[in-house]
Amino acid sequence: MISRMRIVSNTSPIWNLASIERLELLHDQFHEVLIPEDVLAELQVGSGYPETDRIRHALEAQWIKVEHLKTSHLKHSLMLKLDQGEAAAIALALEYNIHRILIDETDGRITAKALGLQPVGALGVLLRAKHEGKLESLKHEMNKLKHEAGFFIADSLFQQILADAGE
Repeated sequence: MISRMRIVSNTSPIWNLASIERLELLHDQFHEVLIPEDVLAELQVGSGYPETDRIRHALEAQWIKVEHLKTSHLKHSLMLKLDQGEAAAIALALEYNIHRILIDETDGRITAKALGLQPVGALGVLLRAKHEGKLESLKHEMNKLKHEAGFFIADSLFQQILADAGE
């Protein structure tokens, strides 16, 4: 187990891990996953997609928790560069003084780093799970991300992560 701490998440890591039936890896690695209301809306819980059932179960088990932003000023400022969910997630992390954030998009990761946050993405979660012995094949999981979830992974990054995992 790597962290077992709280983390704030944007939409895509939760959705993509739910798409490949690996959402539980977030619970394995983090005690609580906090999301702002904007992310909950983007996750479309209850819309009938298989992913939403998995996400709903995590919400009911209360290891994914919806939190309300106390002030929306920072979120609105961040929305000049980022989408609403990314902006809200970064604002929530800063407001709750949580230094790690689950975010995959490049602009969001750059902004999070500039604001002193430590971004982790779906690929980082999968790599940790591989190191912890919870995945037999990281290559298989990354291929599922690419082909089933439509997640873009540059070939060079794909190979680098496999090398980091010893595959």
